[in-house]
Amino acid sequence: MNGKASLSLRGRNPDVLTCIANLSNDEVFTPPDLANRMLDTLTEAWAANNDGADLWADKTVKFLDPCTKSGVFLREITGRLTRRLAEEIPDLQERVDHILTRQVFGIGITQLTSLLARRSLYCSKHARGEHSIAKSLANDQGNIWFERTEHAWVDGRCEYCGASEKTLGRGEDLESHAYAFIHSDDLESRVAELFGGEMQFDVIIGNPPYQLGDGGFGASAVPIYNKFVEQAKNLNPRLLTMVIPARWFFGGRGLDSFRKEMLTDKRLRKLVDYPDSRAVFQGVDVAGGICYFLWDRDNAGECEVVSYRSPDDPCTVTRPLLEPGADVFIRFNEGLSVVQKVMLVETGAEGIALPDGKRFDRQVSSQRPFGLRTYFRGTESKQDNSDVLVLQSGGRGYAPRSSISVGLELVDKWKVFTSKSSAEHAGQVDKSGMRKVLSLSGLLPPGSVVTETYVLLGCYDTKQEAENCLSYVTTKFFRFLVATRSSGQDLPRSAYSFVPLQDFGKPWNDAALYAKYGLTADEIEFIESTIRPMDFEVNG
Repeated sequence: MNGKASLSLRGRNPDVLTCIANLSNDEVFTPPDLANRMLDTLTEAWAANNDGADLWADKTVKFLDPCTKSGVFLREITGRLTRRLAEEIPDLQERVDHILTRQVFGIGITQLTSLLARRSLYCSKHARGEHSIAKSLANDQGNIWFERTEHAWVDGRCEYCGASEKTLGRGEDLESHAYAFIHSDDLESRVAELFGGEMQFDVIIGNPPYQLGDGGFGASAVPIYNKFVEQAKNLNPRLLTMVIPARWFFGGRGLDSFRKEMLTDKRLRKLVDYPDSRAVFQGVDVAGGICYFLWDRDNAGECEVVSYRSPDDPCTVTRPLLEPGADVFIRFNEGLSVVQKVMLVETGAEGIALPDGKRFDRQVSSQRPFGLRTYFRGTESKQDNSDVLVLQSGGRGYAPRSSISVGLELVDKWKVFTSKSSAEHAGQVDKSGMRKVLSLSGLLPPGSVVTETYVLLGCYDTKQEAENCLSYVTTKFFRFLVATRSSGQDLPRSAYSFVPLQDFGKPWNDAALYAKYGLTADEIEFIESTIRPMDFEVNG
């Protein structure tokens, strides 16, 4: 054998796959370091399930990346197999050919990424090219398949992925972003068609596209990563691992059934959570963070949850993904006991559920409390003495009282408000691993309204009650409970469902709340080291 295969499989410094730019925040290249962490997870699971056997020394195991972009998973898998199969298949060229023809498979998400993945894996954009390290592949695609796939439009939407025809029905000159893996009614037959015969994959691994624009206002988009996970499970691999946004923990458009299925699936055996995506995706801020999971078909049980509050500070706990009484995943391992203590004090019973009469979210307004859209702009000054103050995106304005047709009973009350979303990156973790959780917050006097940029956290007849509520809202304790139930980027009413109501006849501070709920020194230290102080404003 010539030196090409040997050279191509040797470690490089720097690794070119650490240097390429991401396609977008929705199609993020996987760094080699993260890819290898995920492969290490597979190594451990395989050994545990197979009496200590080495996954990478088994020449029969088949791997699939159904959403390959840079080819990093396939490349790193091939490198491990090449090293560990040396004893069984001593000849390097024979070994490489065996791995690349019989063990490692991928589906490109675009024409560009399929070429990139082939170059990463075969050292040539053509699998049978002059410089390819594979010598026995049947065609120039090799085992990294890509052909343009079209959406199936029904009433303006793709029936498979939910994409908008208005946004992505744009002709043959541009990428369709109709990903083959999730555009099929019979996936097993489709995969057999792609790779020339029946295929039973032992391991599926990938970093799927995260979402598609749906043609709605602003950043409106429909998540699709869940569809890749669901389709992968349909192929019934022995092990499945994918890196996906962590928003499914708490919310996400159309993800209710996906969340319920994932959190109740006992085959989900490991979940690694990075609240700050920049800890693994350098320079990429995926709202709500990212996670990767291990799904183990033949080994059900409780889940090992690894939470990274900072890149070098993981906390590992084996626990149920769904606590009794909860309908979402409680993100912080260290904070689970805090939530449990709050519930115990408020209800006198174990479980993660507050009764309606004690839930703060019941007094949080809808996303449009006065019917005013985000783009509403009032006048710079009052045109009439009866005009109301409007807190709007970018500042303040005034509008005729007669123009307010919704929430009229709230106009003349004192109001505690906060931003609906953390436009000022309040949900983002800073260098010390802390976050604000809430963005712009404060009080508004009677005769005022807000646009849908803001939500109301409470409305009161007296300024004193409103100030006391605001003192509670700005505590680290309050914001920590919100953080355990939300991604921090968008804060719907449900984000406040772990927060108990208090007596607003008096002000509140963290010391009083820590004492009320009997928090330990370690629990207090965790909250204090996780949540930043915040300022607020009072108008009137």
